Amino acid sequence: MAAPRDAHTRKADTLAKLRARHADVWVASASIDGARPVAHLIPLSLAWIDERIVVAAPRRQQTARNIAEHGSVRLAVGPTRDVVIIDAVLERVIGVAEAPADFAERYAAQADWDPRTAGAEYAYLVLRPQRIQAWREENELAGRTLMRGGAWLI
Repeated sequence: MAAPRDAHTRKADTLAKLRARHADVWVASASIDGARPVAHLIPLSLAWIDERIVVAAPRRQQTARNIAEHGSVRLAVGPTRDVVIIDAVLERVIGVAEAPADFAERYAAQADWDPRTAGAEYAYLVLRPQRIQAWREENELAGRTLMRGGAWLI
């Protein structure tokens, strides 16, 4: 097992994952079906734009509806032994037709996919991180929280 990373290295590694081209994120949301909660988990392409996580999805997709209705989401980036877990809140939804060109270009450049070509039913969900945790192995569980209340601790 490798030695644990210090907080500055963990933050740098986390930002590298969030800025990586072709980055993917697991997006977990929930809805209520009658009296019971139903979890939804899907992979989406992400972009890190102005300290926000941006994903694109059809507005009618269950996950997009859940996030719009409840305003919160949990995200996971990376493999099990080098994971970043992010709790985020919905800041805004931008239809692909209404998105500023530079914003859409930045998303397409990082995600290597342009939702503007998929149709007007797609929207960008702009998510503001509230808590970010990162760890590789058990020896990094202590100090895994890098952001709390939307502010970096490092």
